[in-house]
This record gives sequence, C-alpha cells and structure tokens, in this order.
Amino acid sequence: MFGFAKSEMVAPEKALPGRPEALPVPSRHEVLDAPLAPPYPDGAAVAEFAMGCFWGAERVFWRTPGVVSTAVGYEGGYTPNPTYEEVCSGRTGHTETVRVVYDPARIDYETLLRVFWENHDPTQGMRQGNDVGTQYRSAVFVHSPEQRAAAEKSRDAYQDVLTKAGLGTITTEITDAPHFFFAEDYHQQYLSDAKNPNGYCGLGGTGLTCPVGIAPTE
Repeated sequence: MFGFAKSEMVAPEKALPGRPEALPVPSRHEVLDAPLAPPYPDGAAVAEFAMGCFWGAERVFWRTPGVVSTAVGYEGGYTPNPTYEEVCSGRTGHTETVRVVYDPARIDYETLLRVFWENHDPTQGMRQGNDVGTQYRSAVFVHSPEQRAAAEKSRDAYQDVLTKAGLGTITTEITDAPHFFFAEDYHQQYLSDAKNPNGYCGLGGTGLTCPVGIAPTE
C-alpha cells in the first residue's frame, strides 16, 4: 500500500510545507571541478532531465563530452526546498532531476536528448525499474521554446522506434522548467570515485537507439 500511494501525485493542498531556506550547495563539482550553481561559464546552456534514480543519471551526463557541470535536485512538485526524505515520502510532488550545464559549441541539445532517452525506459510512468514512486517519473524540463520543440520531436521519433519494437507509450512529461531545488551535498556526484567508487544505481534503458542527434560514447 505504501508503494502504491507514492505512485499517485499528491494534491497541491496536501503537499508538505517545506521551508524558506535553500539547502547548502557545494561550490564545485566533485569530478568536473566546475560550479554546481550559477553563475556558469560564459556561453554555457542549461538542460534538465528526470529519468529515475538521479545518482546514475548524473553520472551518465557528467561522462558525456561537452557537458561542463551537473547537479542533482528536485523539480516538478509543490514543496519548497524539500529534503530527500520528504521527496521519498511522495508528498512533495517532485521528481529526481539532473541539471546539465553544457557547451553548445561542443554538444547540442538534441544529443543530450538522445542520451536521456537511451539511458532509461520512458514508458514506465511513476517508476523506473524497481524504483517506484512519483519521484522516479520521467520528465524533460525545458528552458526555451526551442528546447520544447526539440524534446517533442525527439519523443515522437523515439516513440516510433519503441512502437515498432512492441514496447509501450512514452509517459515522459515535457514541461516548462519550474524552480530547480538542489539536493543535499551527499547526493551530488554520489557515484564519483571520491564518494562511492563501488556505488550502484540500477538505471537502464530499453536497448533501442533514438534516431535524434549523435550520442557520444563514454
């Protein structure tokens, strides 16, 4: 019953109250030695993706050439400045999200979308594998009309691939980016060699290629 309840979006009026103070944010990225919070380097752009457990998702992106920085946080809910425990309760409405700061001269947004689609199963609704709850739902939080158009185009292209393979309908939300709340320090770059060199995250894709952009190899 507990898992089932967490798979239903909480009503705004029933969400936890949160707090006015933001959680502390580390100044530098554990792996890339770049700023986690703004200001970012000149010319950098921001993308945000939710694709299940944010530990593994962040590692996928920090290993992607052209990415300047990454950070994990909570987005798409109602509770201001939530803690991890609050998000896990299912009573904030947030999903675990990765902020990706990238250099458009080295990697385009379409390629980031391909990395996103291919590294999780976007058909699973309020879960990702054995991780169940609204915090694991798939989402693309867009920062411009151009990002929205690219996200929707890539979704439709990948849906064609999934349908031909006999898989289900994509449940990924594509919505304007709300406020991004940084997660606690210990979650940032959780799977780095410095923090958890033998750490595990069960993130996995469908094994099917998204016909958008050119995905870089790790």
